[in-house]
Amino acid sequence: MRETNRQPKSPSAELGVYAKEGLIVKLIDRLREWWQLHTGEEETPFDGDTPAWLVSMAFHFVLLVVVTFMPVLFVKEDTSVQLAAIPEEEVEELEIPEEFYFNEQPAEEIGANSFSGVEMAQALAQVIDEVSDVPNPLDDVQPVEVATIQINNTIEIATGPQFDQNLRVKGFVGQGATGAVGAIDRITHEILLSLEERKTLVVWLFDQTESVVPQRQAIHDRFDRIYEELGLIEASGNEVFAKHEDKPLLTSVVGFGASTVVMTEKPTDDLEEIKRAVADIPLDPNGTEKVFEAVLRAVQEYKSYREVDERTGEPNRNVMIVVFTDEAGVDYETLLEPTIAACRRFAIPVYVVGVPAPFGRKETMMKWVDPDPEFDQTPQWGEVEQGPESLYPERLKLEFAAGVDRDEAIDSGFGPYALTRLCYETGGIYFAVHPNRNVSRSVGRGEIEAFTSHLTRFFDPQIMRKYRPDYVPREEYMRRVRENKAREALLIAANESWVSQMEAPQTRFAKTDEASFVNALSEAQKQAAKLEPQLHRLYEILKVGEVDRPKEDTLRWQAGFDLAMGRVLAAKARTEAYNAMLAAAKRGLKFKDEKNNTWILEPADEISVGSALEKAANKAREYLQRVVDEHPDTPWAYLAQKELENPIGWRWAEEYTPPPGSGNAGAGNNNPPPNDALRMLDRKPKRNVPKL
Repeated sequence: MRETNRQPKSPSAELGVYAKEGLIVKLIDRLREWWQLHTGEEETPFDGDTPAWLVSMAFHFVLLVVVTFMPVLFVKEDTSVQLAAIPEEEVEELEIPEEFYFNEQPAEEIGANSFSGVEMAQALAQVIDEVSDVPNPLDDVQPVEVATIQINNTIEIATGPQFDQNLRVKGFVGQGATGAVGAIDRITHEILLSLEERKTLVVWLFDQTESVVPQRQAIHDRFDRIYEELGLIEASGNEVFAKHEDKPLLTSVVGFGASTVVMTEKPTDDLEEIKRAVADIPLDPNGTEKVFEAVLRAVQEYKSYREVDERTGEPNRNVMIVVFTDEAGVDYETLLEPTIAACRRFAIPVYVVGVPAPFGRKETMMKWVDPDPEFDQTPQWGEVEQGPESLYPERLKLEFAAGVDRDEAIDSGFGPYALTRLCYETGGIYFAVHPNRNVSRSVGRGEIEAFTSHLTRFFDPQIMRKYRPDYVPREEYMRRVRENKAREALLIAANESWVSQMEAPQTRFAKTDEASFVNALSEAQKQAAKLEPQLHRLYEILKVGEVDRPKEDTLRWQAGFDLAMGRVLAAKARTEAYNAMLAAAKRGLKFKDEKNNTWILEPADEISVGSALEKAANKAREYLQRVVDEHPDTPWAYLAQKELENPIGWRWAEEYTPPPGSGNAGAGNNNPPPNDALRMLDRKPKRNVPKL
């Protein structure tokens, strides 16, 4: 065996001796031997301090890794939970004036009855519940400067200055027709509630357009009872009035149309002056209602009454604004947000006695009878803007097939979006008034009272509460829409132009010869060919939203999307099936009875011209039936049921048509021509419908 020379022992060599029996040292010794055998050299790279340095480095590296991960490996999470209970606050029980009596009958509807229960107003603001299921839009709005003293606090659901949730409105609930004077009864109570807090100024804003003249006259006649009732309560020494030193209730009257006019020089408590101011409101022939401009001006005009008294540290008076109008207002796009901000800053609630908004549309038709008896009293119809109930229409603009039913205006269950939101955000109430309101049946044109819009169907407000629109600013509304593709698709489709179904499609085809028969079929196909691309576009828009439909958990958006998709699919399948049936007929049809000479295309539930169309029809029925089943007694279910009753497919029938001129009617059977001169003798002159 070859002899090896050893160097004197160093500290590192001693470490090598100490770890001689270790695996690392044995490995180093074997590496030395391997080097010497293969190179023939005595000195190797593994001599000296190198092995010890490597061992030291490895040891410290391992130690560093262990120290680094010790907190992760050995520290446990603190899973203790601390519970904190919030002490219950004592609520002071408010005292109801003994001289003021309320109806003890259980309320069957939200709203207020008029005197003797003859007319009743429908108050569509929500009823307070212990836990509101409606998110408060004020949380999402940038804070505005608010008065230092709170009055009639704005709550999550607009119900006015509620001091006692158990207050009931006088009269018999659910009897009689809904009318504006009924809302006056409820507002009388709101005035008393405000007087319980401090002296009050009520500002009455009246629409000056011609369509509100009958309503304004009824309210003028009602003022006697309002102020007589308040006067009796004051004279009885009721503490609501007794605690005020002088003039607890002041009133101001303002008219508005294209401009705003203040009818009282200054707020007054003189009843005769108040009634005279209402009677003298001039008529505005422009038919333009700048309601938000009027409210904003009223706030600026009377905000001084909200100034804080230095002695008491409280505002001098409460201020309430009550608006009477029958339209949505033309200036809401620019003035809604500033008006809300101003009312909130000075803590002024706004009450609106208005009209129901038509479901998913801006316009409806109003019955107009010339107010001057010297002119023709025949009813005429003019278009008015009273909706929609949401910021943007959320109903597909699709007419029903001709010959079945034209598109109709129906009640949305809510007031116009902008005015309702103004009431909502200021703590007021929106009263939706319609004298022909009836939830049990459809209302015909002949039943509609003069100066009233024609809504053919009304819905139970208790049910509609679950389908309330989003009363939030535009930015927040669009943010919520973008959260779900189904919502976005519905909004885009609803924003498209009106799409009419086939205008009285030709269904009778006489076959005198083959050429004329084929030509008639081709002409009929042209109408369907124009409509198909429009319906296909709507379907493609809504189809994008199907992916997010299962994620939608809001009843209003669920019903809206399902109705839209069901109706578009039904119209699309019906139109394409019509076209396909005509195309098939051009290839040849044979009469079962050789005497017959006319083919008739009849609506039917069957589709015999393609499995794809049959599949689309079945899918349409599924969507529509889901709306009927899951959203009963709502506008969506009503329209879905109407669509389901209209067959989607077609079938051919045959009959015999006598040739022209084969009748036996003689000239002697004709009725004598009317005497136009006699008929026109007593007719009064007729004026055109003004701008309402």
